[in-house]
Amino acid sequence: MSNTENTPAPNFIRTLIQEELAAGQYEQIVTRFPPEPNGYLHIGHAKSICLNFGLAEQFDGGCNLRFDDTNPEKESQEYIDSIKADVEWLGFQWAGNIHFTSDYFDQLYGYAVELIKSGKAYVCELNAEQMREYRGSLTEAGKDSPFRDRSVEENLDLFERMRAGEFDDGAKVLRAKIDMSAPNINLRDPILYRIRRAHHHQTGDKWCIYPSYDFAHGQSDAIEGVTHSICTLEFEDHRPLYNWFIENLPVPSQPKQIEFSRLNLNYTVTSKRKLKQLVDEGHVAGWDDPRMPTLAGLRRRGYTPASLRKFCDMAGVTRSDGVVDVAMLYHALRADLEENAPRAMCVLNPIKVTITNYPEDQVEEFTVPSHPANEAMGERTLPFSRTLLIDAEDFMEDAPKKFFRLTQGKEVRLRNSYVIKCEDVVKDEQGEVVELLCTYDPETLGKNPEGRKVKGVIHWVSEPHAVPAEVRLYENLFTDPNPDSNKEVDFLEYVNPESLAVTTGYCEPGLLTAAPEDRFQFERVGYFCADRFDHGKDDKLVFNKTVGLKDSWAKIQKKG
Repeated sequence: MSNTENTPAPNFIRTLIQEELAAGQYEQIVTRFPPEPNGYLHIGHAKSICLNFGLAEQFDGGCNLRFDDTNPEKESQEYIDSIKADVEWLGFQWAGNIHFTSDYFDQLYGYAVELIKSGKAYVCELNAEQMREYRGSLTEAGKDSPFRDRSVEENLDLFERMRAGEFDDGAKVLRAKIDMSAPNINLRDPILYRIRRAHHHQTGDKWCIYPSYDFAHGQSDAIEGVTHSICTLEFEDHRPLYNWFIENLPVPSQPKQIEFSRLNLNYTVTSKRKLKQLVDEGHVAGWDDPRMPTLAGLRRRGYTPASLRKFCDMAGVTRSDGVVDVAMLYHALRADLEENAPRAMCVLNPIKVTITNYPEDQVEEFTVPSHPANEAMGERTLPFSRTLLIDAEDFMEDAPKKFFRLTQGKEVRLRNSYVIKCEDVVKDEQGEVVELLCTYDPETLGKNPEGRKVKGVIHWVSEPHAVPAEVRLYENLFTDPNPDSNKEVDFLEYVNPESLAVTTGYCEPGLLTAAPEDRFQFERVGYFCADRFDHGKDDKLVFNKTVGLKDSWAKIQKKG
C-alpha cells in the first residue's frame, strides 16, 4: 500500500484488517469513535478520529459516532455539539444516526440482570475506602466482599430497589463476580452500576443508577455491530474484562478490541481535566482559545483539516508510546498553507517611508499574483504612493555586512515594486527613528537595476491605503516541553505569560474582503487566519497568527 496523498500510511491495524477481510472473516468492518461529552476534543482525539473513520473509508465500512454519556454530572449539550462539529470539520461523516450509550440503558440494565441470574454479579455495600482495601494491590490478591455470596433472589431484589431509588447515592453498587485473586486488578469484581442521582441530558430523570464505562462500552459496541473496537494503550489491561462481558452475555455480535499508542505532543497538555482547569481559571479565553490544543482552538488559530489529517498520518499508528515533536505538526501545517494560502502584505511594526522623488499626488496600482505558483488563485491589486510603511526590523542604521535589507545609503527592492534607496533618517526627541527619507528608481519596476545588484527584498504597504487590523500573535502555551510530567510541580507553573501578544497591523486593502477563517501568508511574516468569530465584527479586521515561516522540523529531517 503506497503512501500517497489519498492513501494513509500502512500500519499494523490496517494490515490486520486487510488480512481479515481477505480471509473472509468480515463482510464489512464497523468501527466507532466514542468520546465522552465532558469537554472539547483535542489533538489526541484527532488521531483516533482519523484512524477510526479512515479505516472505515479505506475498507468501505462504516464508523459510528457514539457519545459515552454514562457520567451525566460532567456532560453537556455544548460538548456534544462541539464534538459533532469537530468530526465534520475534519472531513468525516459518521454512519447512520448519532448514537448515545444512553440509548442502550434499558438493554444494559437487562444484561446486568442476566449476570445476576447466572450468579455472576452481586450487590455490594462496601464503601469506597473498604473497596480499595478489599481490592488488594499489584503484589497482593484481593479479598472477597462479605456481600459476595448473597443469593440470586436477594441480589435481584436489591438491584431493582437500587433502580427504584430506595437507597442513597453510593450506598450500594452492583459488581461482577469474577476473581478477587486475578493478577489483572480489572478482573477483581469490577463495579457495573453506581447509584447516582443526576439529571441526564438525554434520559432526564429516568435513571438514578448509571453503568460504568467498562460495563457499558463493550456491550454498546456489540449492540451496534462494531467489528473493531480501537482504543488507546491504557485500555490494554481492560481488554480481558471487555472480553469477559462479551463472552458471558447474550450480546448480538463479538467485537474485537485493538489498542494503539495515544498521541503525546510536547509543549502540550491533553488531559481534559487540566484543559478544563485552564478554561475555568481564566488562563485562556475558552475551550476554543487558539492557544489550546483543542480542535476548536486549532481551527480558530488557522489549522486546516488537511494538515491535521496529514500530521496524524505522519505520527503513525504503533503500539509504542512516545512524544511527537510539535515541530512535526507545524511542518504539516506549513506544507498545506504554502500550497493553498494566498499571499498578502501586512506590516506589524511600522516605520514610515517617504519617497522624496515620487510625485505627491500620484498613485499607481500594481497587479500581482495572489499565489506565486498557482495561477488559479487569480491576482490582486496593490496601490503604491509617495508614503509607505515598512517593518521596523527591515531597517538598521549601523547594519552589519550581511544585512540585506534597508540601511542608510543602501538600496533594497520593495516586493512587487521598485528599488528604493535610503537617503536620510528622521528621529524624534528620544532619538528613535520615526521616518526614512528615500528615493526610488523608476526604471526598476519588474526588472533589475542596470549596473548594480540589489540583494534584499522587503514587504510594504501604501500608508494612505493601509487597512488597520488587530493581529494576535500566538506562541506555545507552555514554556516546558513536558509541562505535566513533573508531579512535584503544578503544570500551571509552566504557562507561558508571553503566549499571546496583540498588536495593530497595517494590511494591503485587499484584505478588507477577507472572510472569517480565510487564511493568508503575510509575506515574510508568517501564516495568518481571519478569526472565526471576531473578524468582521463592527467592521474590525482580526487576524490570528497560525504559524511562522521557518520550518525547523524539515531542516532536521534533511540533516538526518
